[in-house]
Amino acid sequence: MEREKIYLKTGRTDMRRGIDGLAGTVIEEMGLEVCDKDAMFIFCGRKKDRYKILYWESDGFVLLYKRIEKGILKWPNELEKALQLSHQQFRWLLEGLSIDQPRAIQEIKRVKII
Repeated sequence: MEREKIYLKTGRTDMRRGIDGLAGTVIEEMGLEVCDKDAMFIFCGRKKDRYKILYWESDGFVLLYKRIEKGILKWPNELEKALQLSHQQFRWLLEGLSIDQPRAIQEIKRVKII
């Protein structure tokens, strides 16, 4: 399931939504292409103790659902926003940590060599 692009829907998502409802959220609220084979989309409910991951494979959608038995996610609360996460930020999130770790060495996308 290793995907190049990981998108997080900030704020709260109605966890009663299934594949069609979450796909609609990706298109309408996040403004992204839901059938991108390199992308996956993560959603969280009000309690922050469960999340869903939606992604497209060549023959259909896959929807993963997890309920955390002890602890909660440090889910970003900005309303109506989509964030693209690095693989490290995704791991931090699923480990119950914030996606912004001020002491972590930050990834650099481009380096100017003198």
